[in-house]
This record gives sequence, structure tokens and C-alpha cells, in this order.
Amino acid sequence: MCGIIGYIGKREAIENIYPALLALQHRGQDAAGAATFENGFHLKKGDGLVVTVFNPKNLERLKGTVGIGHVRYPTVGAGGAEDAQPFIITTPYGIALCHNGNLVNYFDLRKEVIENNLRYLNSNCDAEVILNFLSIEMTKMKVTYLVPEKLFRALTKVYKKLIGSYAVVSVIANKGLLAFRDPQGIKPLVLGRNKQSYCFASESVALDLLGYERIEDVKPGEAIFIDHKFKCYRKQIEINRVNRKATCIFEYVYFARPDSIIDGIGVYEARLRLGEELGKECLKYNINPDVVVPVPDTGRGAAQMVAEIIGAKHREGLIKNRYIYRTFIMPTQSERIEAVRLKLNPIKPEVRGKKVLLVDDSIVRGNTSKQIIALMRSVGAREVYYGLYSPPLRFPCVYGIDMQTRGEFIARKKSIEQIRKSINADVLIYQTVPGLIRGVGLDERGFCTACFTGSYPTKIPQVLLKRIEKDRVRSRDSKFYN
Repeated sequence: MCGIIGYIGKREAIENIYPALLALQHRGQDAAGAATFENGFHLKKGDGLVVTVFNPKNLERLKGTVGIGHVRYPTVGAGGAEDAQPFIITTPYGIALCHNGNLVNYFDLRKEVIENNLRYLNSNCDAEVILNFLSIEMTKMKVTYLVPEKLFRALTKVYKKLIGSYAVVSVIANKGLLAFRDPQGIKPLVLGRNKQSYCFASESVALDLLGYERIEDVKPGEAIFIDHKFKCYRKQIEINRVNRKATCIFEYVYFARPDSIIDGIGVYEARLRLGEELGKECLKYNINPDVVVPVPDTGRGAAQMVAEIIGAKHREGLIKNRYIYRTFIMPTQSERIEAVRLKLNPIKPEVRGKKVLLVDDSIVRGNTSKQIIALMRSVGAREVYYGLYSPPLRFPCVYGIDMQTRGEFIARKKSIEQIRKSINADVLIYQTVPGLIRGVGLDERGFCTACFTGSYPTKIPQVLLKRIEKDRVRSRDSKFYN
């Protein structure tokens, strides 16, 4: 999961890209980068947070009124500094590109680029593969002047090669800004516009920050090109053949900021509805908690609704240290366990001697929830119930979330009762899949629910699944991953 931004307008692009990346920092904390264009490309990228990678000196040299930016956490390869985005290629015209997503057939595509086109790839990042295929197809056009229709024709050929998820922004030197989204719309991409500029971003919060009022979603399978005269060209490159939009439902459960709107659905409102659905499940267990406590920050909206449904008090019982990374994407398991105690501190009077219902978004491995429950008990909670507003996670994500091996899921081989015992909860309550879909607010054909159901919206040959998992394990063995 990554965050991307693309800007073209009358102001210096980096003045918009930098604050937008700060707004998207929750989507990736391993690396950040930006590329602008003015009489040549200007690039700055590196490992670390946005405030670490950029400083006043290198921001000053990122000249130009068109540019792109990226925040990363890795899903393919080892995730070293060479995988930081954006990437730049010199032909044709000169192209800079970054993306959010994951190509399922990355390994085969990488081999094709290297062997058939005699190109050298300097990273293990699928964005570099997309860039090279775009370059190859655009070179085949053999035209001096870039015609949008021929650009879209080249993209049609690129789309036919890619399997997986991708939301892309790209600067074409002296030509304009290009953005496109995969046919299922798995990864989010929004467009903001005003009289002065256009801006693409992974989430609407970045555009809110920049003052855009006219915001719309890029359609699944759609490409948009804005030239330097600010003329906008749009093309439906590929129509979803099974008429199934499949936005990643985990965006609403965990990743997206609550103040974002993705594909017309407010994330905060979705989490309220998910809490309502979870509250109905809680009623079936006949529990009588004294307080409902959210696991911050994602659990807040859902916990509020759970409390209303079951008729219990809603209290803030855990305070988050905002200077600690999100634990889901900590680089090692030992760091993840340590981070829980660094990240959360209980408000003892709200917990001591009480029956506490904790409301959280999900359980992946079980270590974080176990530590949180232990924390509650250590300050005197009489009973600790654990409610999840998503169903059990059981299947690998191949589209860009850090859950790519079966062994990562505590629910893969354990029953709910076994999970309850493992995390030491008095009661464990999961959301149902129908409740998840109702809560977010569309029917079952509107989302990718593969990590919960095993139903993938794109064709995933078993050989590719096994290869992804093998690469994931190998990367962890090399200590780049947990």
C-alpha cells in the first residue's frame, strides 16, 4: 500500500506535492520521493518519512509546475532504497512515474522487459516495470508530437499485460500529466480540479488540504491526460468484462484516513455502519460490558456505534502516542510487539475493575491484540472482550497489502475459540462477511474481499500465488520483512 500525488498547474508543483505527501503519510512510511519537470527532470527520493527525505534545500531545487510524489511501503522485492519511487526513463520524451498497487505477474513481466527488450532494471519495484512497458509502447508510436489518442492506444497495450492492482501518475516531459487506474479499481485514485490546476491523489484528504472543491474518482480502467494548456483528455482504456468494480474493502476497514471519501463512500461513515453491524453481533453474545473502548485510531467510529447499539458507555480507555509508526507496517515482528507498549497507554480509571469491550479493526497475526488485552488486564480490567468490525483474515492479499503468506493469519488454522484463547480474551466477536459488505455500503460486486473470502477479482494462477508467497518468505529471511 502506497500513496501517490500528481499535480499540473500554474504554481510550483512541489508546493502542492509536499503537503499532500504529508497528508498521505499513513499509507507508507518506508520511503518518499518526488519528481518535477522544468527544463529537465528534478528528482529527490530516499528511505524514511516525508520530513526526513525532504529539506528546504532539496525542495527548492524541485522546480517546475508539473510533478508527482510518492510515499511507500514495499509489497514486492526487498524494499531497499533502490525501490523508492518515482522512477524516470529518458525515452520517449522522458517519463517519470510512480504507482500504488501490486502486479501479480510482476516476475514474468520483469523477465520479459529484460530478455525481450534488452533493458536493464535497477530495482525490484513493479512501478519500474510499468514505466518500461509504457515507454516501449509509446516508442512504437514513432511520432514527433504526442497525440492523446495514440497515448491511450499505447496504454491499451500496457493494460493487456498487467494483472493486479495499479493506480498510476506520470509526468511526460514537455507534454503533460498522465494518470490511470486498473480495470477493477482496486486501488483508489481521485482527481481534483480548479481554474488553476489539476491534481490526482490516492485519497481525497490530500485534495481537501490543497483546497480543491471539485473532486471526483478516476473510474476503474480510465486514463486521464492533462496537457500543458490544461486541456483534459479522458479515455476508458479497458472496461471491466465482468462488470465488477472491486475497490479494496480494507481501505475502509483500516488503511484510509477517516476523513477520506473513496469511490463515493465516506470512510468515517462506513466505519460507523461497520460498528452498527458489529453491535448487532455483540447482542448475540449476551455480554454486558461496563465500557466500550476503541483501539485508536481506526476503532473510534465503530466503537461509538457499538456502544449505542448495546447500550453501554463509550469511553476513551487507550491513548495513542502519535510519534510511533503504525504497528501493522513495522518492519519486524519484535519491533511490532515492542511498539504496542510504546504506542498505547491505558487511562487506568476508565478500565480498572470494569468489564471492557475493546473494538478494533482486524486481527492479522494476533500479537498486537494479545498485547493490548494484556495491557488492559495489567491495569485491573475485570473482563476483556474483543470485538472486530471485520471478519477473520484468512487469505493472502496479492494486490498490495502486507499480508501475502497464509502463515501470517492466525485465523488460517485456528477456530475463533482457539484465537480467543490465544489472545487471552474473555469473549471474541468477529464481524460477518455480509455485515462487512452492508456496513461499507455497497453490494458484494463492489469490493475486493479476497483477504476475507478468497475470492480474487482478477485471475490469479496458483503458480503465481505460490511464487508471490515464496518471494515474500525469502524477503523475510533476508530480514527486510518481518
